[in-house]
Amino acid sequence: MARLFRDPRRDSASSSSNGFAPPAASPAASALPSPFPDLGVQLSAAELRETAYEVLVAASRTTGGKPLTYIPQAGPASPASVSSASSVNSSSSSLQRSLTSAAASKMKKALGLKSSASSKGGSPGSGGAGVKAAPRRPATVGELMRAQMRVSEPADARIRRGLLRIAAGQLGRRAEAMVLPLEFLQQFKASDFPDLQEHEAWQGRNLKLIEAGLLVHPFVPLNKSDSSAQRLKQIIRGAYDRPLETGKNSESMQVLRTAVMSLAGRSHDGTSDGCHWADGFPLNLHLYQMLVEACFDSDDSTVVDEIDEVIELLKKTWVILGINQMLHNLCFAWALFNHFVMSGQVDIELLSAAENQLVEVAKDAKTTKDPNYCKVLSSTLSSIMGWTEKRLLAYHETFNTSNIESMQGIVSIGVTAAKVLVEDISHEYRRRRKEETDVARSRIETYVRSSLRTAFAQRMEEADSKRSSRNPTPVMSILAKDIGDLAIKEKNLYSPILKTWHPLASGVAVATLHSCYGSELKQFIAGLTELTPETVQVLKSADKLEKDLVNIAVEDSVDSDDGGKSLIREMPPYEAENAIANLVKVWIKERVDRLKGWVDRNLKQETWSPGANRDNFAPSSVEMLRIIGETLDAFFELPIPMHPALLPDLTAGLDRSLQLYVSKAKSGCGSRSSFMPELPPLTRCEVGSKLLFKKKEKPQNPQHRGPQNGATNGTDPLGLPQLCVRLNTLQYIRSELENLEKKIKTCLRNVESAQADITNGLEFKFELCQAACQEGIQHLCETTAYKVTFFDLGHILWDTLYIGDIASSRVDLLLRELDPILETISGTVHIKVRNRAITALMKATFDGFLLVILAGGPLRAFTRQDSQIIEGDFRSLRDLFLADGDGLPEELVDKASSQVKNVLPLLRTESEGLIERFKRLIADSDQSRTASRGKLPMPTTTGHWSPNDANTVLRVLCYRHEEAATRFLKKTYGLPKKL
Repeated sequence: MARLFRDPRRDSASSSSNGFAPPAASPAASALPSPFPDLGVQLSAAELRETAYEVLVAASRTTGGKPLTYIPQAGPASPASVSSASSVNSSSSSLQRSLTSAAASKMKKALGLKSSASSKGGSPGSGGAGVKAAPRRPATVGELMRAQMRVSEPADARIRRGLLRIAAGQLGRRAEAMVLPLEFLQQFKASDFPDLQEHEAWQGRNLKLIEAGLLVHPFVPLNKSDSSAQRLKQIIRGAYDRPLETGKNSESMQVLRTAVMSLAGRSHDGTSDGCHWADGFPLNLHLYQMLVEACFDSDDSTVVDEIDEVIELLKKTWVILGINQMLHNLCFAWALFNHFVMSGQVDIELLSAAENQLVEVAKDAKTTKDPNYCKVLSSTLSSIMGWTEKRLLAYHETFNTSNIESMQGIVSIGVTAAKVLVEDISHEYRRRRKEETDVARSRIETYVRSSLRTAFAQRMEEADSKRSSRNPTPVMSILAKDIGDLAIKEKNLYSPILKTWHPLASGVAVATLHSCYGSELKQFIAGLTELTPETVQVLKSADKLEKDLVNIAVEDSVDSDDGGKSLIREMPPYEAENAIANLVKVWIKERVDRLKGWVDRNLKQETWSPGANRDNFAPSSVEMLRIIGETLDAFFELPIPMHPALLPDLTAGLDRSLQLYVSKAKSGCGSRSSFMPELPPLTRCEVGSKLLFKKKEKPQNPQHRGPQNGATNGTDPLGLPQLCVRLNTLQYIRSELENLEKKIKTCLRNVESAQADITNGLEFKFELCQAACQEGIQHLCETTAYKVTFFDLGHILWDTLYIGDIASSRVDLLLRELDPILETISGTVHIKVRNRAITALMKATFDGFLLVILAGGPLRAFTRQDSQIIEGDFRSLRDLFLADGDGLPEELVDKASSQVKNVLPLLRTESEGLIERFKRLIADSDQSRTASRGKLPMPTTTGHWSPNDANTVLRVLCYRHEEAATRFLKKTYGLPKKL
């Protein structure tokens, strides 16, 4: 068992002046600071170790069945050894108990430690300078303890000589009834030491022990007025300045003994049951801890195989040191843990043993409330917990696949320590209901959140360093991937361990990561102003990370009481898709606004020239549709996951832009009402003159707006060709809407974010533009027709048709003027709207024809015989639009001419018949009720010409060149003959 012995050179030649070996070589890691309160006396570890060994040897002597004997191990004999050698065969104590070579250790088994498979070779025994003894193993537990406590053989011999002298002078007196430092001072003089310096060091140690045990940390607290204490203090202070004369018969020793014994003999109950010099708190713990250290191999910190015998021996010191099982358990647990730390945290057996021993400490803590025990328990567990928490609060830095085995034990020790501190020591915990606090779960949650936050911060720094010209991936995307990997590592490596104490460890971890990344993402989103590929990449990465984290949380909490709802509430959505959607909406708005601006600028410059292209529509419409197509392409090229969801926003914006174009294309062209003439005041014909006005007299016609033939005017933006181009443009846009809708569906099927079943169910119609085109075409057809009829051909309608002699002012001129207009329309307007344009012109022409008859002004007068000419002219007008079957459909022409056909029979009706019809219609109308008695009311002009309309019949009478009609109008309404 070479590991149980130190090299003889360290035991003898290298030993210090007080006989103790220097500290062992530095272990793999430094030891933890002692958790015990400071002594307040300058006692070194070596001095405490020497004292502990003295107590051990003394206690073993008094508990053995036979008196103590001294057995030198090797080397030259000293006088004392020679004198004691004669008794070697007469007795043996517990220190001389033989050791078996490979005895199975019950304690090791209880602690979960493995026993050595076989004995190891021992260190060589102590010999003279430069002489090597044959290696051997310790034969007794006493020899093992001497080696473990690094006591040199000369020092051991001196201690045994002293104890033999004490025993010789005080036969039958037990060690616990003696003050060992005092007894040793009385047994040895300066002459017993090689030099004066060693003697003074030895004497100083014993005096400091007396001071620590009786004055600084007495078993029974001192009274300030205690004279013995004051006297002892003076003696010790004086001895520090001038060494005492030690020996049995010295006067100074007698004075010292009197003072020491008066204090050491005190007890709590007043009885003198022994001497109390080493059982004061915390001196006893410091001494006992030195003994406990002997349980560990001084070379590699492992527990010695002979632990059962060693512990049995240590228990013999309890009566002197005031130690009990609980304090032993606590000291041993601390020692196991400390040696695990000193091993560089690689000896898992020591960790497991410390974990098992701490379970016993936890049991003890529930059985006592002794203030001294609780104090040292608190400091010890706080030290252990401080060490564990330093590592567990950042366990991602502490543990990896190579040392993950130790994590279970470290967590267990940390949690156990925390539970004892909170549940058995904390007063606050006792005041509250215990079920309100789950200490283990709370600590694990703290470890997880702290470690993950630390790991997240590290990943952020690493993400910054990973971005380079070779790796242009955005930092937030790199970070999202790293955090995803971190979550997987947490789930697979750490969470299985932590679940022992917290069933939702994975969920807490991913919730923490979700929160950390969410904070960074929130700042990132707050700084966004436009949609870029990098931005979309980051947001898509964030969305993927969130889904992965939520999946882990859901899997982890599937068996929890609330199904994981509390964890999910901790993970408010990143709303990365919303952020992308908002940016895309900004992008859409910019594109739509830009398109609207383009429409405003370009339509101001549009000339609507018919020769711009083959199909005679505006070039600006082609350009606009090209821009819309490019906008759609750009939209579907955006690397976003929600094209179907945002497409309606884009199509709605484009629809409004198209609607704006259509609206502006028809604006400024006027309307049907703007070209309709104001009806002149009613007059009656002047009967008696066949010539209504002299040939030299210039016609006075307020309805005439000046002759203007748009068919030949190519510069007028509202000329007939330009109006036809506007019509074609609206028709072109309307026809292209279907192509746009097909393009959208095709693009939508090609994007990865669209599902086929969803795509097939979506309808993207440009409804605003479609309706605007429909209404715009109708509007332009009517506007063109009424402009041509009442503005361009106004000079014919108002200045020529049926003025003067009816036979010489017939409709032929109007027909000649209409013919090229129809050719222009047929040659320019798109086939799909051509008939609508010609139909609108036909209706306008028929309306104009009726207005000439019913509201042509005082220059016109008709007889019943003129009706045949007028009916013939109207047939010619109808035939123009029929064009011998090549024009409009006959049913359409018949429908449009029905109003004129209904009115024309009134022209051949006798005046008396017209007057009777008029009176009857007035009588049947609502206006008759408000008229004065005996007076017919003036009928309202509705514009709906009909034989059943009183105003229509009245107008026929106004233009009837007959006496009866003129007389009726003068008598009834007093109408003038001319304006």
